[in-house]
Amino acid sequence: MEQLKPFLAGTDALAPRLLADVGGTNARFAWQAAAGAPIEDPITLPCADHVSIEAAIRAYLARIDRPRPQSCAIAIANPVHGDRVQMTNHHWSFSISALRQALGFDRLELLNDFTALALALPGLGADQLHQVGGGQALPGAAIGLLGPGTGLGVSGLVPDGRGGWVPLQGEGGHVSLAPVTPREQLVVEFLTQRYGHASAERAVSGMGLVGIHRALCLADGVLPPEGWSAAQVSAAALSGHDPRCVEALAMLCAWLGSVAGNLALTLGAKGGVYIGGGIVPRLGEWFDHSPFRARFEAKGRFQSYLAEIPVWVIHASQSPALAGAAKALDQN
Repeated sequence: MEQLKPFLAGTDALAPRLLADVGGTNARFAWQAAAGAPIEDPITLPCADHVSIEAAIRAYLARIDRPRPQSCAIAIANPVHGDRVQMTNHHWSFSISALRQALGFDRLELLNDFTALALALPGLGADQLHQVGGGQALPGAAIGLLGPGTGLGVSGLVPDGRGGWVPLQGEGGHVSLAPVTPREQLVVEFLTQRYGHASAERAVSGMGLVGIHRALCLADGVLPPEGWSAAQVSAAALSGHDPRCVEALAMLCAWLGSVAGNLALTLGAKGGVYIGGGIVPRLGEWFDHSPFRARFEAKGRFQSYLAEIPVWVIHASQSPALAGAAKALDQN
């Protein structure tokens, strides 16, 4: 796959940098000596342990013995418009300009976390990817990206006509959820009553897995367990000990397939579709046998079109969005 072309400017490219990938649950930080240098000192901090993003950054910097970063790029699970950021799935709220001044950065870039992940896709190696169906990617064709975690991130890459790529910035995780089966219709009605709008993120995410399980329990006249987390529902599903947990996880994967197929059709993603986020990589081979691929291709007359498109699950020891954040500093 063709590499993104960096546009480095002045001494900024030679200065140390702070990189961050901030989700609704965890904030991942790393340090980079300069543009193109290795990404070092990765540390993950729970967001709930820190009153603000500034406090989390200060906690990270206190833990590493490195020169003070002059530049910072933060990939965050949120739309980025204007100076004010209010996280969708966490309470952190801040002014970008005030954060830059408070931490003494010469430069601070913010971008959506899945936009950053999209920027990192061309640099992923084969050992970081697991293919789930489809054939070969078409070189130079658009690429889709999505992934469930605390929420549902959606992005992609489109060719820029000069051998490079343009990352997409959108909020595709909040499109309306479409039921296919009667059981899915029950879940959509439950989510609509609870939230007013049944978005894809309300089902295809950690909180969504819990919501699906609760809806299925209520539909079957079973008292839902109180306080269960997504990890508990997932563990019970993978062990096969609870049929409604198994059904809930299978339903999440089916809906993920529907949303991924919609994205592939919308973008013409013959370059393939990538799945990131924190949930799917943990499912291992179970995901390969889930309803995901069948629902990805279940688009009527365009089944054969989608059957050719490869899907890869991203397996990376270090958050690729950190590399995407570095690319954002390189390009701007």
